[in-house]
Amino acid sequence: MSVARSLLLFALAALAEIGGAWLVWQGWREHRGLWWVTAGVIALGCYGFVATLQPDPHFGRILAAYGGVFVAGSLGWAVLVDGFRPDRWDLTGAAICLVGVGVIMYAPRG
Repeated sequence: MSVARSLLLFALAALAEIGGAWLVWQGWREHRGLWWVTAGVIALGCYGFVATLQPDPHFGRILAAYGGVFVAGSLGWAVLVDGFRPDRWDLTGAAICLVGVGVIMYAPRG
């Protein structure tokens, strides 16, 4: 499996998890209804399945690396969907997390 495919899987996982959590938030906290919550729960379940498609056999490594993707993806979602304006520290932190993803997932191992 290529790095590009792995990165695509991380992006899909982020979309499912962040989108699912957002739908639950909208349904419950913004009072949009149980259909939103239900859609969110389904999306969150899809995240769990997408994560299993990563090539590395170690759950801990995949989840640790995904944590960095989640941080950056959450800021991206906030910009695109909620009109959030990250400051330089938000962006710096996200960049550090993405470097961590690269080290955890794609560093050469012997």
